[in-house]
Amino acid sequence: MLGSTHGTLTTDFRARVEACGESPRTAVHSSAAPSADDAVAVDVSGRPLHADVPDLDRFFRPESVAVIGASDAEGRPNTGITRRLIAWAERVGARIHPVHPTRPTVFGLTCHTSVADLPEQVDLAVLLVADPLPVIEELAETKVKFAVAFASGFAETGDAGAAAQARLGAAVQRSGLRLLGPNTNLNAFEEFRDDLDGPAIALITQSGHQGRPVYTLQELGIRLSHWAPTGNEADLETSDFISYFAEQPEVGAIACYVEGLKDGRSFLLAADRAARNGVPVVAVKVGRTETGARMAASHTGKLTGADAVVDAAMRQFGVIRVDGLDELQDTAALLARARKPQADGVVVYSISGGTGAHFSDLATEAGLILPTLSEAKQQELHQWIPEYLNVANPVDNGGHPVGDWRGRKIIDAILADPSVGVLICPITGPFPPMSDRLAQDLVDAAEASDKLVCVIWGSPVGTEDAYRTTLLGSSRVATFRTFGNCITAVRAYLGHHRFTAGYRSPFEDAPRTPSPSYRKAQALMRPGQQLSEHAAKQLLRAYGIRVPREQLVTSAAAAVRAAGLVGYPVVMKASGPQLGHKTELGLVKIGLTSASQIRDAYRELTDIARYENVPLDGILVCQMVERGVEMVVGVTQDDLFGPTVTVGLGGVLVEVLHDAAVRVPPFGEDQARAMLTELRGHALLEGVRGAPPADVDALVEVVLRIQRMALELGDELSELDVNPLMVLPRGQGAVALDALAICR
Repeated sequence: MLGSTHGTLTTDFRARVEACGESPRTAVHSSAAPSADDAVAVDVSGRPLHADVPDLDRFFRPESVAVIGASDAEGRPNTGITRRLIAWAERVGARIHPVHPTRPTVFGLTCHTSVADLPEQVDLAVLLVADPLPVIEELAETKVKFAVAFASGFAETGDAGAAAQARLGAAVQRSGLRLLGPNTNLNAFEEFRDDLDGPAIALITQSGHQGRPVYTLQELGIRLSHWAPTGNEADLETSDFISYFAEQPEVGAIACYVEGLKDGRSFLLAADRAARNGVPVVAVKVGRTETGARMAASHTGKLTGADAVVDAAMRQFGVIRVDGLDELQDTAALLARARKPQADGVVVYSISGGTGAHFSDLATEAGLILPTLSEAKQQELHQWIPEYLNVANPVDNGGHPVGDWRGRKIIDAILADPSVGVLICPITGPFPPMSDRLAQDLVDAAEASDKLVCVIWGSPVGTEDAYRTTLLGSSRVATFRTFGNCITAVRAYLGHHRFTAGYRSPFEDAPRTPSPSYRKAQALMRPGQQLSEHAAKQLLRAYGIRVPREQLVTSAAAAVRAAGLVGYPVVMKASGPQLGHKTELGLVKIGLTSASQIRDAYRELTDIARYENVPLDGILVCQMVERGVEMVVGVTQDDLFGPTVTVGLGGVLVEVLHDAAVRVPPFGEDQARAMLTELRGHALLEGVRGAPPADVDALVEVVLRIQRMALELGDELSELDVNPLMVLPRGQGAVALDALAICR
């Protein structure tokens, strides 16, 4: 049993610093721009703290372009590409220089025999050659800023191609230029409409064809400013373009189609920059069904797959992940154009009670807030809507009011309510002329209001004038074709603004120097080995994490003496460097209350270990902790992001319940608490069926200290599993009852 104090922990987070030498919290500062010194700063793990933002102005708007391998020969693939590049250069006002060893001219332009013969230093070189490597080395001499390689046959083809891509990447790094590709396409040189106003979508895709739905949004009046087809990312990657686009004043949202991330930290730094600047990033990331090729010994290692880490990292830094390309285009379009919400409340307005009820069910299930309108507002609406119809939310007008002057009055009254930030009108099918009048009223009201008006035009035809001209002709109304896409986009819109309003970059206060705990922990590490439970608990103790009173003994007599010192009842456990899950082998005995039981348990534990051929460093005699909520907290290594921290419901059923949340360091107290609210079993921490509320503050503190351990020992610690972490009633702390640690 335990007393009622935390020991080294207190309820004041500022006081919990002694064990680690400084506070474990990492996120307090806001979006101040990094200084020159910060730009090269690294955290205690050696990872960068700020994104290196490439200056891509001369890539997207070059003054001069060289086309290496240009052609005007009929039937040649390079001919069509050259023609398109010449047209693009004319649109952006760039001088173009064809390069070919045997052609005097290409499409009437003077052709140069080699890169060395170019008449000026060019901003961009487009490589229409099968092997770009020799050309990269030539370009290095001419100080070209950017190059694009279309050639395929690299990492997408297997090991040999990956080796060729590595050679290409190394040459690019030596050259000083920046490369897009290889295995990219002409999407960066598309023609973008210049007659559209308002914030634009910047598009990043690793597959050119997958970006087409977003590109064609221009035909619906939505502006597109850039398209970056990153290809195999031998050099320039998705993160570079996110960082760059987040700084462009015309970009209202960044839409991404991602097949694989090149570097996890670079992606997080780019997403952090976008979050600081309030620029939403919407992404389709394929690979949800990956299981992660890991053979994990710890519970936490088995709880967290590769895609779960990607998903958590995106959510942690405000990236909005969607599944379909239709969701990508609708969500990015809304986020790019809609103004900041004045309230979180959503009102559903329809001509049909059935339609309103159906949509409201879906919206509420998705987490949207549908406030009940006040009695005064309902009475106001009943001036124009019959008394027998429900106007509490959803608002059912019965149909007839939309055909006359009453329709606009109703819409204006709803938008005037201070609890309403979004009005959604689902029109499941056209019913002219009333639907024409309704569409026009919605547009007129939206133009006169700062609040978001959304319309769902459910007609499968989509050729109706009310849709094509009235609704799509308005930049203030967000028009959708399905209930689901509208709900996804509105939820993302409200969530994005909530996120950025309270965003604090975790990189600002990430620890940069090792704590005193690190020096203690280093002495305990055994490279390539699994630590015994006793050694693993010493590791936890080094970071100020509370463990039970216990002694490691090597004889039955010593066990009896230890029990007297620890205090009955006790738990006895085998401790050895190769022991993982001891319960399955019968190597744990609980509730021992006498010397005879201690001696019997010692004999039985050592006999089992001998039979199972498990080497022991001794038997642990531990203080028994009976009451509390069993949790699991741990560290695992992700191939992309490095060390990650997981928290979930613990105990012997941890892998059955599979209820866990994960974060990528660095993160602050707010994210540690958010992890707990994500758990399906979160109510257990609040107290159920007469149980007292658990000490959530102490649990959060353990998560933050484990994070500090992950940052400092990330390159030395393969896995850490604290299970169970017994979270005691409020004010009494949390105790790590068992621990498993594997050194890299």
